[in-house]
Amino acid sequence: MATTIFVLNGPNLNLLGTREPEIYGRDTLADIDASLAARAAELGVAVDCRQSNHEGDLVDWLHEARATGAKAVLLNAGAYTHTSVALHDAIKAIQLPVIEVHLSNPHTREEFRHKSYIGMAAKGTIAGFGAKSYLIALDAALIV
Repeated sequence: MATTIFVLNGPNLNLLGTREPEIYGRDTLADIDASLAARAAELGVAVDCRQSNHEGDLVDWLHEARATGAKAVLLNAGAYTHTSVALHDAIKAIQLPVIEVHLSNPHTREEFRHKSYIGMAAKGTIAGFGAKSYLIALDAALIV
């Protein structure tokens, strides 16, 4: 069975490509998923890419990553990054490396985006490289 990396995306990321492209870029989530699948194939691993606007789905998928023996999780929790104690607790509970991913650099944006509950529990954070943030995070997931 191939090594699997879960890629979980939170609220509003289904609107990538059209939502504030000056901040998030013009790549759609489907574009990002396709580039991750291609890079994963090169690396000999599998990616399981998912998106939900619902916090509970993300928590359930973190639990599933643990239950299915995933190697790591790439998590762009969107706005839940700055609000979700539930995701923070789930990351700590699953005992898997979770890499926080952001298209933009939250520290260069509004002050409320500077605090990350996800980052407090994650193994590391990749931010500010646009869609390439995901590819960098995928490479990092294989060395943690």
